[in-house]
Amino acid sequence: MTTDPVTTPVALAVITSPADGSVLFVERRAPDGPRWVFPGGKAEHGETAEQTAVREAEQETGLIVAPVKRIGAAPHYLTGRYLIYIACAVVSGTAVPASPREVIDVAWVPTWFVDVTVPGIYEPVRRYLGLAPCTTP
Repeated sequence: MTTDPVTTPVALAVITSPADGSVLFVERRAPDGPRWVFPGGKAEHGETAEQTAVREAEQETGLIVAPVKRIGAAPHYLTGRYLIYIACAVVSGTAVPASPREVIDVAWVPTWFVDVTVPGIYEPVRRYLGLAPCTTP
């Protein structure tokens, strides 16, 4: 991944609960984009998208996760930021707002409620989560 601050892709950890399949989202303090998002951020020098997703998940939620697979990548439909989605499995920990400067809250959202919490999720992520295709533009 490149390290130019303007063009650096953002790696996102798509974390599902091993207990019930719910999906972890963080509520961001940043006013320039969606508030409820997958944990994630920009790569540090030399990091892969998978390494970035794992590091950011721990920094933002306190969870230790392991990458499972790269789901896909695309520009976000609202912000235009290039996002790389990494499916991650929980290894250990409890999800908390571990970075209060960036994260207000964390929430495990049942898949049936994902579209209410975070509308317009990237279609390959929807398929990974077992959601119906998005019908809104």
